[in-house]
Amino acid sequence: MKLLIVDDSMIIRRMIERNLDSSKFSEIETASNGSMAVEKFTASPADVVTMDITMPEMDGLACIEKLIAIKEDVRILVVSALADKSTAVEAVKRGAEGFLLKPFTQESLEEAFNEVLED
Repeated sequence: MKLLIVDDSMIIRRMIERNLDSSKFSEIETASNGSMAVEKFTASPADVVTMDITMPEMDGLACIEKLIAIKEDVRILVVSALADKSTAVEAVKRGAEGFLLKPFTQESLEEAFNEVLED
């Protein structure tokens, strides 16, 4: 299983990478914005994506739509500091399967990730 971590914060990208069980993944890639994520995903689609919402160049909501257009069955977990319920609803409408609020703990990340994988 391949994972793509999309967040404009290098600290968050590394936290997600370190806090997930890497034995579940054959490959882990990262992207710092939506445009880079679409480029990497087009070249080699991931099975699972963690997606920030607020990023430069292309936000997470637009990126979700583009990734799903490329690979309909991709599983997307939004990881965002936006606590606004309407943002979470919009992300799910566009195809995300889960929403995790920053800051997160290792336990909450694993729990949200496992829920996305179970669906």
